[in-house]
Amino acid sequence: MNDHVELRPVAEADLPVIERLRTDPELAGPFLWEGWSDPHRFRRRYEQDGMLGEDTGTLAVARAEEVLGIVSYRRVPMAGSLWCWSIGISLLPAARGRGAGSRAQRLLVAYLFAHTTAHRVQAETEVDNIAEQRALEKAGFTREGVMRGYGFRDGRYRDEVLYSVLRSEVRGNGGPLTGSDRHRGEHSAASGCCAVML
Repeated sequence: MNDHVELRPVAEADLPVIERLRTDPELAGPFLWEGWSDPHRFRRRYEQDGMLGEDTGTLAVARAEEVLGIVSYRRVPMAGSLWCWSIGISLLPAARGRGAGSRAQRLLVAYLFAHTTAHRVQAETEVDNIAEQRALEKAGFTREGVMRGYGFRDGRYRDEVLYSVLRSEVRGNGGPLTGSDRHRGEHSAASGCCAVML
């Protein structure tokens, strides 16, 4: 299934799926449910810039005509004038646990390195979200450490794990190296590419 997963710009017809995915507690799942909020914000964002702004963007995760979820990215300041991307993913329950998440995150990394000058892509996830940690590692991300009290969900602050991949850690085809690839020293710069924070 994951080999047929691709990323594409969000279409207007995708908006009802995105609204449900981000506003229905059962679809969002325990780690992404942030409480009730305005579901029309997604349509307003779509009408503003098609969900593809300079500092943040959202792409649909799809297999053929079927929307599986979304990936998003946002610009994060680093030291001085430097910045990196922080990415996120939200999949419909039927698409979870089948490799689609790792594939989508690999495609997003390849896309960002091919079309922006960023040297780093990072992702944060709760320490209890073991499935996402495995997906990030499978996608070629390196676990950097735990950020204490970094997120807030369900009435309390929670620790999050920080992951990253650097431009120098991707294959010539744009996909991140796996851990075993890195040990073999197969580092190369990104080239041509592919074919998520609302």
